[in-house]
Amino acid sequence: MSDRERRKLDAELVNPAGLRAGLNRAQLDALATLEQLGWTLRFVRRPMFLDPIPVVFQRDGERFVVVESDGSLNENPSFRIRQ
Repeated sequence: MSDRERRKLDAELVNPAGLRAGLNRAQLDALATLEQLGWTLRFVRRPMFLDPIPVVFQRDGERFVVVESDGSLNENPSFRIRQ
């Protein structure tokens, strides 16, 4: 059976600078604060023609939030995350 995983690890997106590319100042400031509190930026959704959506996970990996374009946190985003 062939590998059906379509998500690929792109070297520029895996490094922290690549993940942060395209985020605005409010999002970057919120990320800096969250990272000081033990949260980790795992991935950034990049929907076509829309602003990037950074997704940050708590240290234990059980809880996540989305950093909105104004820097606010959204604990109930309109999309699901596969695990």
